[in-house]
Amino acid sequence: MNSNTKYLISIVGPTAIGKTALSIKLANHFKTEIISADSRQFFKEMQIGTAAPTPNELSGAKHHFIHHKSIIDDYNVGAFEKDALQCLEHLFKKQDVVIMVGGSGLYVDAVTKGLDYFPEVDSNIRESLNKQLETQGLESLQKQLQVLDPVSYKTIAIDNPHRVIRALEICIGTEKPYASFLNQGKEKRNFKTITIGLTAERELIYQRINQRVDIMMQEGLLEEVKSLIEFKDLNALNTVGYKELFNYLEGTWELEFAISEIKKNTRRFAKRQLTWFKKKEDTLWFDYSIFIDDVKDKIQVQINSFKND
Repeated sequence: MNSNTKYLISIVGPTAIGKTALSIKLANHFKTEIISADSRQFFKEMQIGTAAPTPNELSGAKHHFIHHKSIIDDYNVGAFEKDALQCLEHLFKKQDVVIMVGGSGLYVDAVTKGLDYFPEVDSNIRESLNKQLETQGLESLQKQLQVLDPVSYKTIAIDNPHRVIRALEICIGTEKPYASFLNQGKEKRNFKTITIGLTAERELIYQRINQRVDIMMQEGLLEEVKSLIEFKDLNALNTVGYKELFNYLEGTWELEFAISEIKKNTRRFAKRQLTWFKKKEDTLWFDYSIFIDDVKDKIQVQINSFKND
């Protein structure tokens, strides 16, 4: 594979911004296929609450990694990196350009840059941190991380217990900051990545999110969540849109409050997505309402600049 002639166009941005629509237009323009890097859309049982592409959208261009796993499968970012690279190798035999779309920053980075690799640490450390989370709450873990690794404290999703515990177990198990293991000796990719970011004014993003949640409820999100209640403790279902409605179904919350919490938590998620994606300096940012021709022109300029390097 000639690295100068293979291009991955990665479309990123907050949820509900229009990434799917843009990816299909670009796939049709380049006569190519789409890889999904949205970790919630891998699971076939979670269709409505993850805003997966509709059957109509799926028929608009060939997609990979949509509903290819079950919530009971053990599937993680490492497995996705391996599968996605194999898929790209296959697609690049036929095409010079492939589109990737998704709002899961870690999964996007796994494909474009490679994962960070950490030493194995004693599993008892994680158990003890999980107990600490139960007995003393997330704040105690956050304070501990702030002391042991101030860099990670400022950069990871600090309100995500899983991420905080992961960083802490590395700090404790290796006696080195979690941040010190990031970006060490990653494998070079044999394709060039062009990252397209979609954004809008924050108020408009929030408005689109609220509207999307209302549409999901009309399309039967509550029924979808009801059908999954026996699996509610699975990691795949510990996510926005599902955990709030489990609280309603178990009688903890009123339905109206659960829906307002989905909207609030999705808005927070979108804010974290933007923070993550804005860190990448070479992203070409566009307003969500941009004309497709303007995006195509910018991509062509980028491809030409790679060819002239």
